[in-house]
Amino acid sequence: MRLRLVFYIFFFAYSIIMLSGCCRKSCINKMLVYKDNFDNGLSSWQIEQMPGGTVKIKDGRLEIDDKAGCTVWFREKLTSPVIIEYDVEIIGNGGPNDRMSDLNCFWMAQDPQHPDDIFADSEKRGGSFGNYNSLRLYYVGYAANDNTTTRFRKYAGDGSKPLLPEHDLTGYSLSAGEKLHVKIVSDGSINQYWVNGEKIFDFNDNEPYTSGYFGFRTVKNHLMMDNFRVYSIDNN
Repeated sequence: MRLRLVFYIFFFAYSIIMLSGCCRKSCINKMLVYKDNFDNGLSSWQIEQMPGGTVKIKDGRLEIDDKAGCTVWFREKLTSPVIIEYDVEIIGNGGPNDRMSDLNCFWMAQDPQHPDDIFADSEKRGGSFGNYNSLRLYYVGYAANDNTTTRFRKYAGDGSKPLLPEHDLTGYSLSAGEKLHVKIVSDGSINQYWVNGEKIFDFNDNEPYTSGYFGFRTVKNHLMMDNFRVYSIDNN
């Protein structure tokens, strides 16, 4: 009888501890710090784009119609812990750039050559993908390489951007007219990338990037972006 009583007490205490831990992990407090519904122009964004493409506001959304490479940077520097969220519609109406590929992004980006001004070489980069290798950042290429691969990379800022086997995925693709909700969690060592509620990447970084810039990234694609949000996280 005593053993059974001790067991019940232990089980009850253990359950309380586990439930408390689960609550702390799932009940994250977040506070909205930036938002853009793309109703008031592009003043919050820095455009780097190869010739032939356009970035503009259309019907209250950000339209990226790109021919050869484009990054659209949010001008505010972000500091971890944050959550970044936005909605995307993939346009496929037979236009010249309506290619199903490359819903990509950068975050926590910094330029080691210009640590106080990531936009110092904005014109020089010009949207060409190879010109971003010198930056220090996190990158996801979702449904890239003609809709075949989805990859996460950490750019070191010296030109290296190793690809771990577990971050080289297949099975994700884009479809014309598809609407997606993207969420990025950057919380110290934790970096997560979610699409429509599915966690695609969960990277635990022993030497994390904890501040920098976010950018939409694509190449030869036609996207409509909306409901951009940045939240600060309170884990206490």
